[in-house]
Amino acid sequence: MRIDSHQHFWKYDPIEYAWIGPDHSVLKRHYLPDDLEPLLDSKRIDGCIAVQARQTVAETDWLLELASENDIVRGVVGWLPIQAPDFERILESYRDREGLVGLRHVIQGEPDDAFILRSDFNDGIKLLEDTGLIYDILIFERHLPATIEFVDRHPNQQFVLDHIAKPVIKSDRFDENWRLNIIELARRENVACKLSGMVTEVRDNDWNDALLAPYFETALNAFGPERLLFGSDWPVCLLRSEYSQWVECLERALSAFSADEQAAIWGRNAQRLYGI
Repeated sequence: MRIDSHQHFWKYDPIEYAWIGPDHSVLKRHYLPDDLEPLLDSKRIDGCIAVQARQTVAETDWLLELASENDIVRGVVGWLPIQAPDFERILESYRDREGLVGLRHVIQGEPDDAFILRSDFNDGIKLLEDTGLIYDILIFERHLPATIEFVDRHPNQQFVLDHIAKPVIKSDRFDENWRLNIIELARRENVACKLSGMVTEVRDNDWNDALLAPYFETALNAFGPERLLFGSDWPVCLLRSEYSQWVECLERALSAFSADEQAAIWGRNAQRLYGI
């Protein structure tokens, strides 16, 4: 089974989705399961995991409703107020919600680069340990040192790193700090990583396999095929790549792996980690 472990749905509203900027015209429309399903079918993808794009409980509820109505949506990584004083009560009310497989907070959007180390946020993360919920880590490269410290505080929590930690990708400079920190983070066995979101971090006018190759190689060597997951980041990927273009790029990047290793990355790891 092939699973897209990272994509988004929304009914576009400029106020609710203020992060969609003036240069993001392709994103300024509704994106719903009916839009994604033919793309999945065309590349033999069996289902997807819908990931939050707004930090509201209402969106989490809406994504869970979509999952209940659409067979392609195998799970939801939603948002709940992890750092809130009443998070334990809120979490308890979602403990048995069918379809909820994980939570995510937009760490990359916080003005405080050390937000991930806040005591109230970490108190909330501790409450996830006996729920079976994954915590998806959304950060930029600069947050990796703090993220390593954060993960070390929670050795019994399963984490999935989104978008290989969003290094700045340029043809004239390889991000060596990212390489060193991603290797260090990968030493923590409770962290997996999504091969997703890379094309939108490219700062060149165009991107190609050769430009992305050292980033693929680093992630593949650091995490290995049993802790990597395919993700498209659709529709955000449309800023730089069609869905099929990204899938084909990843197919080429993984071509040297065995059939079993490729099957793990394309879907088995997502099934195992998210329990779908």
